[in-house]
Amino acid sequence: MPEVLDQSEIDALLAAVDAGQVAEDVQPIKVFSRHRKNLTNIEIRRYDFKRPERVSKDQMRSLQTLHEGFARNFGASLSGFLRTIVECKVATCEQMTYGEFIASLPNPTSFNLINAAPLEGQVCLEVSPLIIYPIIDRLLGGNSQEVFVPQRPMTVIENRLISKVIARGLAALSEAWSGIKELTFSVGATESNPQLVQIVPPNEVVVVIGFEIKMGPRAGTMNLCIPFNVIEPVMASLSSESWFNTAKGARGNESSRSITNTLHAAALGVTAILGETTITLSDLRGLSVGDLVTTEKSASRPVVLSVEGNPKFIAHIGQFNGKRAVRIIRSVRAGDRLT
Repeated sequence: MPEVLDQSEIDALLAAVDAGQVAEDVQPIKVFSRHRKNLTNIEIRRYDFKRPERVSKDQMRSLQTLHEGFARNFGASLSGFLRTIVECKVATCEQMTYGEFIASLPNPTSFNLINAAPLEGQVCLEVSPLIIYPIIDRLLGGNSQEVFVPQRPMTVIENRLISKVIARGLAALSEAWSGIKELTFSVGATESNPQLVQIVPPNEVVVVIGFEIKMGPRAGTMNLCIPFNVIEPVMASLSSESWFNTAKGARGNESSRSITNTLHAAALGVTAILGETTITLSDLRGLSVGDLVTTEKSASRPVVLSVEGNPKFIAHIGQFNGKRAVRIIRSVRAGDRLT
């Protein structure tokens, strides 16, 4: 039986603890893990079970790499379209709720709903007015140095002009996603107030890729919001580590097939060199129909067949269906005398 303390012994023990004579027994923090043995230098972060991270870090890195390629192509496309240097790069790549994304957007702005066939649902492409109006000014012949950014929705003409920029962005986006899945992006609707658009519930997890666009001294942001339920069918392709190698190999094989098919249809000039001789310029000028030019090569000897001026085959002269022809004997070797 354990020893039971009376009240006086309990009071003495509590007094000793308060006076510091007895040290408290502090239990170490244990982090339960199947593989971890070293409990030092453990980073502990808070986790909110009400907002689980549905996209893994590996998939987020894949999405960021994919859209970095999109940013480079989009910047190059805009530079050629606007006849000025435009830089576009990925600034952020994070997941949040749709309500948080909408709350972070200005009003008014250019809020475009994008269809991504054959995937179900829509994605959002938001372009800040800070870069929209300098682009419009540039399209209308201005220098975009001192552009006033009005706090109003865009007019029909301004929407029409900026739609050409959006179209180039969607073309670059389709090209960037081609390594994962062939998607066709198209604008479904355009709105100036993001609060009026509800494509998914406010607590739905979305992936937001933020871009920074610079055109001379002007700069602005562009945000691509992709709901998780839209890209869920292709998340398995993003999570695999071999996606990059597979995409590279697929592009390489496709390029090889395209080059091969093109070369098969290419026309080449083939000539048979019957013989060579030397003649003076005066004799050349005096040649007429019926004259004979003698060579030191016998008519029965093989001739050299050249492809685009390069000797390739040894052949015999003959006839086929009443026409002059050559029959290939073999390929030209390194030690052959071709004269």
